[in-house]
Amino acid sequence: MEGLRRCSANHVPLSPISFLERAAKVYRDRTSLVYGCRNFTWNQTHQRCLKLASALSQIGISRGDVVSTLAPNVPAMYELHFAVPMAGAVLCTLNSRLDSAMVSVLLAHSEAKILFVDHGLLEIARGAFDHLAKTNTKPPILVLISEGDDDPSPTSIVPYEYESFLETGHIEFEIKRPKSEWDPISVNYTSGTTSRPKGVVYSHRGAYLNTIATLFLHGMQSMPVYLWTVPMFHCNGWCLTWGVAAQGGTNICMKNVSPSKIFENIALHNVTHMGGAPTVLNMIVNSSVREQKRISSKVVICTGGSPPPPQILLKMEELGFSVTHLYGLTETYGPGTYCVLKPEWESLPPEEQSKLKARQGTQHLGLQDVDILDPVTMEKVPADGKTMGEVMFKGNTVMSGYFKDSKATEEAFKGGWFHSGDLAVKHLDGYIEVKDRLKDIIISGGENISSIQVETVLYSHPAVLEAAVVARPDNHWGQTPCAFVKLKEGFDIDAQELILFCRGHLPHYMAPKTVIFEELPRTSTGKIQKYILREKARALGSLS
Repeated sequence: MEGLRRCSANHVPLSPISFLERAAKVYRDRTSLVYGCRNFTWNQTHQRCLKLASALSQIGISRGDVVSTLAPNVPAMYELHFAVPMAGAVLCTLNSRLDSAMVSVLLAHSEAKILFVDHGLLEIARGAFDHLAKTNTKPPILVLISEGDDDPSPTSIVPYEYESFLETGHIEFEIKRPKSEWDPISVNYTSGTTSRPKGVVYSHRGAYLNTIATLFLHGMQSMPVYLWTVPMFHCNGWCLTWGVAAQGGTNICMKNVSPSKIFENIALHNVTHMGGAPTVLNMIVNSSVREQKRISSKVVICTGGSPPPPQILLKMEELGFSVTHLYGLTETYGPGTYCVLKPEWESLPPEEQSKLKARQGTQHLGLQDVDILDPVTMEKVPADGKTMGEVMFKGNTVMSGYFKDSKATEEAFKGGWFHSGDLAVKHLDGYIEVKDRLKDIIISGGENISSIQVETVLYSHPAVLEAAVVARPDNHWGQTPCAFVKLKEGFDIDAQELILFCRGHLPHYMAPKTVIFEELPRTSTGKIQKYILREKARALGSLS
């Protein structure tokens, strides 16, 4: 068409930086963040982020440099999500439960110029610096996030303290906006349960679009109150670090998560929304009556990370939570699908509703498509609820690629789709249901056994608090299911009782032949580390 022109009046690269700028205008004097006895308004948060971006620029941080963090959900973590991209830099939020050796590996790989570290994790950072020294790798500049009046004096190791560093900046700072919306905004490392973590690169465009999509998933109206139980280091808090600003909400920050603190904060701040892995939900439903407080109005809680057992969803509803089920990966900016609740489900029995709600659903607005494909032929599987294939994604909220790993990027995008590594079925209504990770499927006597299906039955036993099922090698069957179980306090049952219980609810070949009672190893985001359990099961040898 003639007479059209793209210019600054009608085209600006999409970036979540704009959400904070708008919040400072529209919600200027409303509370932006609460942390203990500290609280800020959106105007104050905007000014603090400008000063922090200015301070970063003054010490030499320039466009494209990586700025890392090692911290829990404290105000500084929230501010850095805006300040770092405002300085033109790339944010790298490291898992706060990593050890010094892994922190050093990721600092070296990301080439981080600065590390902001919480005072409680300073020894981990120092240990990481020692590892870097052994390889003659220049360590990043250290900025300590301290609390209270114990602010340390600057030293050669810790030259800066967060608040004093921030105060060196200026609110007149001119934001270094992305030249292209494809520019990177963050690098998020995968959990690295089977190999060295991969650096997943997010763009300003992807972050902007996934933020908006996630707001829709959460049903967030204007001015929500969001309780931070999802770590901000995990997929940038499912993009809600930026999303709460977009809606002028209030961030309620917690350093440590426990049932008593969750209920206490809900009652104190009239929380409307929160998120968490199924392990957080499990923690809530199994909390003591003493820890629980009455919830006056429904709290919308989004869960994702692994398929939640239907029994947990039912109990959460009984406690006053409205549960929305999400599914995604680090490579999809966190949430990629959600289980849209349909009105006709309300007439079904609660148990049936919970089964439907436990499915992963369909893609959100930021994606072009999510489907189940045969990973070899790339053909779509039939919507029969039985035929398994691999979950694959396509759209604007899929990662830009793996940092410094072209081979892994090419493999992940083979055939024009992002390969998730998750096995699922597609139901007649188009909703997908994840059955297992490709590497977690158990093949016994030529039959595929979904570990998730067996775990769902185990969770239905009144004595079971947590359960994980993996393959144990077997000379006759190839593999047999091996269950690792943690019992609820006060219960004492034996392995045979649980095996018989499973046989009463599953075909016999699917029931565990081995049950081991112990604590389950977890990542900091709540995922059970099945690779550790697989190694233990492998060490047991054949049962036959």
